[in-house]
Amino acid sequence: MRVVAEILVGLLAALHVYIMVMEMFLWTTPRVRASFGSTAEFAEQTKVLAANQGLYNGFLAAGLIWGLIASDPVGHDAQIFFTACVVVAGLYGGATASRRILLVQALPGAIALAAVLFSG
Repeated sequence: MRVVAEILVGLLAALHVYIMVMEMFLWTTPRVRASFGSTAEFAEQTKVLAANQGLYNGFLAAGLIWGLIASDPVGHDAQIFFTACVVVAGLYGGATASRRILLVQALPGAIALAAVLFSG
């Protein structure tokens, strides 16, 4: 179960690196605007806010990666903490921004968190 948990945490980290790149560097591109359902004007007006949000997603990814490379018990504890942070962020985003965030962020986070808890 430990290997499964680590694979899921690694995939979750990769997802958050991807989100970080979209929000920090690609926010105004047509593809990213389409995925977030925004206009060119809105994307331009909100690019600083999106970059800030992307930075936080990068911190989540960094914490998940730290959890994968740190020795136990710190690594395991970091995985629990940062997967829980992903779940909370996903629930908040799903409640306040878009219900789609529940599927894209909260659900993968919850699955990875459950795997980490059962592995430990």
